[in-house]
Amino acid sequence: MKMTNISPEVWKNDYKAFEEATEQFYSGEMDSKTYKGISGGFGSYAQRGGKASMLRLRMPGGVMTKEKLGFIAQAVKDYKISRVHLTTCQTLQLHNLSKDDVCELAVKALSCGIVTRGGGGDFPRNVMVSPLAGVEEGEYFDVLPYALKASDFLMSYINGPRLPRKLKVGFSNTPKNVTHATYRDLGFSAREDGSFDVYSAGGLGNKPAFGVKVAEAVSPDQILYYVRAMHELFCEYGNYENRAKARSRFMQETLGGPELYKEAFLKKLKEVRETGDDLTLKKEELLPCKELSEAWEAAKTGSAHSQEQLLASIENPYTRKRVIPQKQEGLYSVACHPLGGSPDPALFEKVYDVIRRIPGAQLRLSPEEMFYVINCRAEDIEEVLEATSCKEADCACSRFEESVACIGSSICQQGVRDSQALLRTLIEMERAEGFKDGILPQIHISGCPSSCGTHQTGVIGFRGGAKSVNKEVKPAFQLFVKGCSCQGKERMGEELGTILEEHIPGFLKALGFAVQESGLNFEAWYAQDKEGIKKIAQDFLV
Repeated sequence: MKMTNISPEVWKNDYKAFEEATEQFYSGEMDSKTYKGISGGFGSYAQRGGKASMLRLRMPGGVMTKEKLGFIAQAVKDYKISRVHLTTCQTLQLHNLSKDDVCELAVKALSCGIVTRGGGGDFPRNVMVSPLAGVEEGEYFDVLPYALKASDFLMSYINGPRLPRKLKVGFSNTPKNVTHATYRDLGFSAREDGSFDVYSAGGLGNKPAFGVKVAEAVSPDQILYYVRAMHELFCEYGNYENRAKARSRFMQETLGGPELYKEAFLKKLKEVRETGDDLTLKKEELLPCKELSEAWEAAKTGSAHSQEQLLASIENPYTRKRVIPQKQEGLYSVACHPLGGSPDPALFEKVYDVIRRIPGAQLRLSPEEMFYVINCRAEDIEEVLEATSCKEADCACSRFEESVACIGSSICQQGVRDSQALLRTLIEMERAEGFKDGILPQIHISGCPSSCGTHQTGVIGFRGGAKSVNKEVKPAFQLFVKGCSCQGKERMGEELGTILEEHIPGFLKALGFAVQESGLNFEAWYAQDKEGIKKIAQDFLV
């Protein structure tokens, strides 16, 4: 099997089927279930009510180049896009699109290298990467070049054998495990020795499971053998009959448990190697990031400000935390976390107007529904901070305001509760009470059991539902606590019970007061008493 890159323009003919199906759906000639089965394969779904569409733009590795950002900024203006959402899978969703606009945008995006094909449905999804890969201080090594090769390889399967369900692949560069590489369908976790540990058959949602470690100390140039083995194993043992049990994590049970799953994976890997196909990555294929080289050259002749001087010049403590020194001397990344991952769409034009003049700058999308502007010089920081400030972009001003929430039931057909509305209510409470940064933790909210808000591994998580109280059905959420996503400390949150939506602000207010009165921040308070959240929650459960 020859490893080839597929030019984005090659996909153009595929979109004719999408245009035809979209026309039929909006004219009433096709039902929503049939349309979903087609449109998902093009990264699009009809929104709740069937009057508008969403388009999901794949960003392999979370990398948004200047060209891609410029396209999005222009599209927001030309198509009057009113809502966007940064997802936990490092993609960007455009919402409230008409039938004509969604079809036109999907094809136009190809011209700047943005592909929506396989962005939904039963396909390999956007390959995830630690957002600061290549520039992060303390990373084991730069995993991005390998992830991008895996992405290209997986795209070759889009028109190949049908998968039982979606296939998610992630790469992490440190034990922070931001991409959840240890519990994806397939995950590559970097090691200090420059190799990968490989995990398989993990995932959140119904019956969540951590991945099985199927291999250790794998040479990075061998990753495509593992990708192909995963794809073939999923096709062979995945459940094509019951979609509720079709994700790869259910194959652990199908094959008799983690150890037998590992045996089956390694057997499939052996078969892949025995085909004789050369999938070894060559050094010349792993080209260095040209943007980083450009930025580094510019930094050499930039401002003489030291790192200490730069950070000391930023008065606001939270704003100061947003400026992150890179491992390349003289370069910085700036974090921007729009509330709920749903910024004013005009933000993209503001950011583009600034970074288009910065040598080597680009955006990196994060699984925490935020982005970083990387490769900034000291003299760029003030302008980048202004473009991504709370005042301009309605962005987070505390760790709590960096909380993760899925798009919610006002948009999503699967949604049960409006995650975005709940998060906004909670942020209003936090600001009204005057809680300082660090008093409340980042929380995770999912509107339904699908766990798009990754509630199951957050220290506090909420899952949308309902509860009958005195014969009246009320909006409610299941409360999860003590989850953790860090490698080596992974833990699924403990499900405590049901809390009415109207009582959630009171619960978190009580938590904030408890932490505040202790004189500690949340992390220190929680480290002293792991049961503290549970004790406070008892008064609010129904």
